[in-house]
Amino acid sequence: MIITAIQKRYSCRTFNPKSIEREKVEALENILQGNTQGPFGAKLRFRLVDFKVMSKEEIRACGTYGVIRGASHFIVGAVHKGAGALEDFGYGMERNILQAQALGLCTCWLGGTFRRTGFSDRIGLRDNELLPAVAPVGYGADKRSFADRVIRFGAGSDKRKPWEVLFFDREFHALKKEAAGPYALPLECIRLGPSASNKQPWRIVQEEHLFHFYLEQTPGYAGSNGEVKLQHVDMGIAMSHFELASRELGMEGRWMFADPGMQTGSWEYVATWTAVS
Repeated sequence: MIITAIQKRYSCRTFNPKSIEREKVEALENILQGNTQGPFGAKLRFRLVDFKVMSKEEIRACGTYGVIRGASHFIVGAVHKGAGALEDFGYGMERNILQAQALGLCTCWLGGTFRRTGFSDRIGLRDNELLPAVAPVGYGADKRSFADRVIRFGAGSDKRKPWEVLFFDREFHALKKEAAGPYALPLECIRLGPSASNKQPWRIVQEEHLFHFYLEQTPGYAGSNGEVKLQHVDMGIAMSHFELASRELGMEGRWMFADPGMQTGSWEYVATWTAVS
């Protein structure tokens, strides 16, 4: 189910005015309420915000600069500040997004093109929390808006980096799919993941049963809003895809945080998945 959701998911910015069925709203709200912590241990809070019960002034305060059209619901989240908080937020929010996709709904990550103040008010953001991103959710329209088409074209949203520049073996040679064995599909699920401006900053090194996750910051790319560094959020998305796909295939494991000390140049170590046989 989740692997199919990863494969089918796309960034939807133009929505059909059709209301989300009550049972789907309730199912999504239950998912959000149970999604409270990521691998690094940061506390997460998510809420489904319904624009239909808000005043025009409240909706205006949650503006999305014309990027999103027609969405009546938004997933809004907050994470407790601390080490790994942004990765945990990306991990948790992506789980919400994939569950929404599995329910037949469309979504889109918004990390910069929205007014944080209005959404912060809706979730009651606290001083010790960050609000890195929001996600509209609903049914996709048959025809994309002009702004949607421009953004997709500019970001190259339908393109992904090739396997050989993302995944490596212990000697930093391009990892062959056959060498990845049953983990080839979970790695492919990382490759298909969304990222800020489609920069795809994740790099993974396989060392026998270990998968080391690294962040390669994109040179010259700001990708931040104050304390929110979006490429760290992207790493949480990658971690979420890999874990969920692995477990759906019956392959268990756990996250650990011990830098193996590899000479990776500018890459920043994030986490390691330890496969359990």
